[in-house]
Amino acid sequence: MLLRPSPERLSSFYLGNTENIVQNQTGPTPSISVRLFGTFEVRRDGVALTAADMGGCKPRHILEILLLNLGTPVSKTSLIEQLWGAGASDGAVATLESYISGIRRAIQPGQTKTGPLRTANSGYVLDPQLVDLDLSNFHKLVRAAGVSEPAAAYPLLLEALQISAEPLLGFELASDWAEEARIRHAADKVAAQIVAAETAATLGVPDDAVNLAQSAIRAEPLNERAWTILVTAYEQAGLPVEGLSAYDRCRRLFDHDLGCAPGPALQAAHLRLLRQRAEGNTELSEVLAALLYLGDRMNGSKSRQQPAAESQRMHEHAGRVLDAFLQRVRAAV
Repeated sequence: MLLRPSPERLSSFYLGNTENIVQNQTGPTPSISVRLFGTFEVRRDGVALTAADMGGCKPRHILEILLLNLGTPVSKTSLIEQLWGAGASDGAVATLESYISGIRRAIQPGQTKTGPLRTANSGYVLDPQLVDLDLSNFHKLVRAAGVSEPAAAYPLLLEALQISAEPLLGFELASDWAEEARIRHAADKVAAQIVAAETAATLGVPDDAVNLAQSAIRAEPLNERAWTILVTAYEQAGLPVEGLSAYDRCRRLFDHDLGCAPGPALQAAHLRLLRQRAEGNTELSEVLAALLYLGDRMNGSKSRQQPAAESQRMHEHAGRVLDAFLQRVRAAV
C-alpha cells in the first residue's frame, strides 16, 4: 500500500523547500523533463516528445542510458556494448553518432553546444542542471531526508516513494542495462521504505510504519530490518497478536530459507510482545514466566545466589505450570 503525504503531516520545511530540493533554483532552468517511472516521457517546453521524434527505439535507449548516468560521461564504447553487445558492426560508431544527432535535434533544437546533451571524454553526458529527471528527484529527496529531523524527513521520504510508485523502465523488458538499473533502484526503494517506516514509528504513526514495512517485506522477504520495524510497529500500535503472527512468519521463513533464527533485536521485540499479550491474563503471565525461566536454564543461565533447593522448587513449579497449561490446550482441541 502506497502512502500519500496528507496535509497535516507535511511540515513547514517540506512545504517551503521541496521545490528547492528537487530543482537547483540557483542554476539554469531545466531544458527538458523526463519520466523513467511508468510510461517513458520526455517533455521540452511543455510538449511531450515520442520515441519517433527522436528517431526510434535505439535513440530512446541511448537517451535512457545517459539519463541513468546523469552528469557522468558515458563513452561511445560503453554505449555500443550496451546497445549491440558482441554483435556490433564496424559501422556502429557512425550509427551511434547519427542517433545522437537525432536526439539533439529533438531535445535541444538549435542548441548543439548549450543544450543538455554534450560531448565529453570520447562519449556523451547529460547536464544535470538542464534535465529534470524523476529518478534523480527520488535520490535528492532521500538524501535530503537523511540529513533532516524526523518531522521534516518523513514527508520527503513519502514524496520520494510516490515518485517511484510505478516500475522503473518497465517498458524496457529485454534490456540487460535496464534490468541492472531496476535491481539497483529496487534496493534503494526498499531502503527508503524501511527508513520511512522507522521514521513513522519515531513520530508515533504506527499504522503508516506497518504499511511501509510490509511493502519493504514484499520486495525483500528476507530483510530482517524490515521485519523488525514491522513487529515493533505492531507493538507500538498495541496489536500484540498481529506482531506475534508476523514474528512467527519471519521465524519460519528464516529457518526455511536461511537456516537461522531472527537476530537479537527482532527476538527482543518478540519477547516484549509476548509480555504485552500476557498482561491482564494471570495464566498466560505464569506460562510466560515459566518458559522464560526454563529457557534460561536450558541456555545455561543459572543463578549462583540461589540455593539448590530453591532452584529445584522453581524448576518443578515451572514444570507444573506448563504441564497444566498443555493439558488445558489438549482438552480444548
